[in-house]
Amino acid sequence: MSAPVVSIVGAGPGDPGLLTRKALLRLRFADLVLYDALVNPKILRYARKAQRFFVGKRAGRRAMRQETINRLMIDAARRGKRVVRLKGGDPFVLGRGGEEALALRAAGLRFDIVPGVSSATAAAALSGIPVTHRGLASGFVVVAGHAAEAYEPVLWSLAPGALTIVVLMGLRSRRAIAELLLLRGWSPTTPAAVLIGASTAQSARWIGPLRDLGEALIPGSAESPALSEVEGPGTIVIGRVVGLAALLGQQESAAGDGLAHRKAAGRSDAARPKPNGEAREARGGGPTRTKD
Repeated sequence: MSAPVVSIVGAGPGDPGLLTRKALLRLRFADLVLYDALVNPKILRYARKAQRFFVGKRAGRRAMRQETINRLMIDAARRGKRVVRLKGGDPFVLGRGGEEALALRAAGLRFDIVPGVSSATAAAALSGIPVTHRGLASGFVVVAGHAAEAYEPVLWSLAPGALTIVVLMGLRSRRAIAELLLLRGWSPTTPAAVLIGASTAQSARWIGPLRDLGEALIPGSAESPALSEVEGPGTIVIGRVVGLAALLGQQESAAGDGLAHRKAAGRSDAARPKPNGEAREARGGGPTRTKD
């Protein structure tokens, strides 16, 4: 089978240590990397010989049209370049990866999908919040929070407390989301969390009752801005499982919420795999052990 011309790659939630081995290989041998706004710049260092081009979108800002991004991928691939479309988290979880794959299929180009660690589960896990837990939640739902038409039908359909709710791209909508759930009958004391910059040195969190979600501020400073003004990626988690963070969130400092797991995040880039090992695996050799 011929090698893919385009790889749609998940970059994970931010920490380079959470990249998959296949993602690293695709970046090493890429000629062109088209990357999104939430990709950690340190991850781009793995694409040492590639041209790197920013095509990201951020709420409230002008951005490149999706059709233009598709055309960049297709044109570069037709010129014989090995293209990596690098997307934060997992490309098929609220990342338009499916749309881009369809565009490549329609153009008759070979491509592959390299899944990534999604912040939908990773952000919660890194704060000691399992999105499912026996006796508390047997499932979870992930919704996009950037527009009411995206989240309202889903959230209104849920019986109060039935599932854990994970909202991506929803910091600016947190008040509206909380009001909708309270109107639907969710308890005002339902635990909720806002998780910022998961797996990065800038991580912070707020945990409190659902009734206070709309007023949530970044902890750690009396001058902290409102969460809607934050530049980093944010994940909202709502449900009884959030209460487990007090027991399972050992990576958080005893000083309280909002302090980053800075030491571990800082080590991850230094522990990246060695290039010669990756090249050997690409040629068919066995995997090379890397120091954790």
